[in-house]
Order: sequence, then structure tokens, then C-alpha cells
Amino acid sequence: MKVLIAEDEPDSRQLLQIMVGRWGYEALPVSDGAEAWEALQQDDAPPLALLDIMMPRMDGLEVCRRAKLQARPVPFYIIMLTAKTLPKEVVTGLEAGADDYLTKPFDPSELRARMRVGERILELQQNLALRVGELEDALSRVKQLQGMLPICSYCKKIRDDRNYWEQVESYIAKHSEVKFSHGICPDCYTLFVSPDIENFLRQKEEEQRRRRAE
Repeated sequence: MKVLIAEDEPDSRQLLQIMVGRWGYEALPVSDGAEAWEALQQDDAPPLALLDIMMPRMDGLEVCRRAKLQARPVPFYIIMLTAKTLPKEVVTGLEAGADDYLTKPFDPSELRARMRVGERILELQQNLALRVGELEDALSRVKQLQGMLPICSYCKKIRDDRNYWEQVESYIAKHSEVKFSHGICPDCYTLFVSPDIENFLRQKEEEQRRRRAE
């Protein structure tokens, strides 16, 4: 997974880059907030970001606010890094949209654990976005069968958009994933099948009578 590292202090930025690289992430280091915001606007933007709050040109809070306003299927997961430890500062960062908050100096194992949490949340959100997409696709297919359909009053055929008349089951099969298995309902059996069977049996009886008479 690609990770954005926004840190203006060179030594800290290099240390973070080395650590996340050892943990299996692909680091994208930037030196100020403007560069961070530019990176987050790209199509291949890192889904997880480590943002220092105090940066030149644009602070981490503003970067976080702008990033969270972007319309994305899966929102960025942002961990704010700061030397400020007052509760008010923590609240300000979280209100800006940060998902997590870590104060400097921090233990590398704690940062790694928090990044793993972010990675799991991003995976869950990605899976959810895929399921939502599948649901929307299914609903769009169902909606194809909505609206006014011209149907023959006698043979019950449906007229499609090309002014071609076809059987109901053919039309529905083309516009959905429905598959038909044919049968006979009780009413149709009584009206159509049963009389045919009775006629057939009567004809057989008449044939047998004629043969006997001969």
C-alpha cells in the first residue's frame, strides 16, 4: 500500500520513509502541505497519509480538511503527527477530519500498529464500496423492466423499442437475469389440457367401437 509522508523536517521525513518501507509500505515523501495536497489530488493518490500539523505553505489541518471533502469511493485514512499534546489540539485535529492522532516523539511500534488499523479499515471500506457498486448495478438492471410496456391484448406479446413483437419470456430474459422453467397452472390445465385429454380418450373409444363393429 502506498503511504503519503508529509513532514517538513528532513531528518524526521527520512526516518519515517525508512520505517514505513521496512514495514512493507511504499512511501511517498513530501516536504510541505502544498505538495501533500497536490499528491492527494492525483488519480493514484496514496489512500493512507501521515500528516505533520505544522508545515509551510499549508498546514496539515488544512490538507486534512480538503482531502476529506474529496468525493472518493473510499475516503483517505489520515493520521496526524504533531508535537502538541494539549487536548484542545487533539480535538482540533480530529474535527478537521483526521482518523487518528499521534504525538511526537512516538514509539515506532505504536505508529506501525495504528497504520495497520488504518490499512484494515481501508480494506473494509474498499470491500463495502465494491458491494455497493454490485448492488447499484443489480438495481440498474431491475430498473430496465420499469415503465410502460406495450402488450398485445390477445397473444400477450410485448413490443420492444425496435417495434418488434416477442414473447413475454423472451423480452424479460433479455432485460434481466431471469431464467424460465415452463409448467402448467391449475386453471390452464382445467381449461386447455384436461379437455384435450378427454377429447383424445373419446376419439380412442370411438375408434375401438368402429373396429368392433367391423
